[in-house]
Amino acid sequence: MTPQTDEQDATDDALARHREALKKRFPLPPPARKPRQRVATLGVLIGALALGLLWLDPAYRSERYNSAPGQVRSIALADGSRLMLDGASQVDVSWHLRSRRVELLAGQALFDVAPATYRPFRTLAGSAEITVVGTRYSVRRVAEQVRVAVEEGRVGVRDLHDELLLTPGQQVLVRNGQLGSPERVDARALNGWVDGRVVFDRTPLVEVLDTLRRQRDTRVQLDDPDLAQLPVSGTFASANLDALLVLLPKILPVQLQRAADGSLSLSRRAAEK
Repeated sequence: MTPQTDEQDATDDALARHREALKKRFPLPPPARKPRQRVATLGVLIGALALGLLWLDPAYRSERYNSAPGQVRSIALADGSRLMLDGASQVDVSWHLRSRRVELLAGQALFDVAPATYRPFRTLAGSAEITVVGTRYSVRRVAEQVRVAVEEGRVGVRDLHDELLLTPGQQVLVRNGQLGSPERVDARALNGWVDGRVVFDRTPLVEVLDTLRRQRDTRVQLDDPDLAQLPVSGTFASANLDALLVLLPKILPVQLQRAADGSLSLSRRAAEK
């Protein structure tokens, strides 16, 4: 063994004895991340972004549909569903990643929804939200008063606080954000407006006057808001709804008045005050 070898061995022994102290004093930089780890991290970020989009359920397409007074308009939707707009009605239709939505802005619509288990069909009308998978139902909106009637299938209806499930032959009124109790009704008959026949079944007077406005473009002002919920029943041809104005004072405690400018109003009969 040469003196040079002995010197090298001595140096190695000294380094071995002080290796741990040297590691602490002069730490090595962290190893570079492998490309596979970067790809995995990118995949996690993409997955999180996709889940976030699904949770937010953004719209990727929307349309607005209107109908003129007295017009019944049939609209075929891209998913195979169909809706019928009553006169002077308006809806916004939007397609989302995990849902289908229609907002009834005014008037009345009949919905015939194509089934899609993973994309429920939601109808918004004022404070009411109606959710289905596949069924047939109608929604009528007068300001913030919304009526939902089910012809086929089951429909979930909720307001700001409560929720209930309607079955065929039931209807519910959502009034001023409050969900009423379900009532029995002939939903198929109520949807007769699709075929030119208007059916009222204990329908509040305010809805009857709204029907006159939408079907005949006839506007009648209620002078007394307490008259708004008076019930009206009867069947009329859409083309002959003007006869209803003559009939109302005979079946309700109201009187019809025509102003000099031709405008119409209903007030409580004097004998009933």
